Amino acid sequence: MPQHDSNMPVCRDCGGFPVVSIAIGARHRDGSRALLRVVCRACDGTGHTVPAADFARAGR
Repeated sequence: MPQHDSNMPVCRDCGGFPVVSIAIGARHRDGSRALLRVVCRACDGTGHTVPAADFARAGR
């Protein structure tokens, strides 16, 4: 069965991968790695660009 595709364009800065985890080299006491989560600043972690029509207009 075909999937429905929203016509939201993918963010050109992150390519649709808005959140990444970077291992900083340290480990927690339980042995798991300490990770630093980084969110794309261009799309605020959504993975899609905001169409110009979605911006609120102010003024006349």
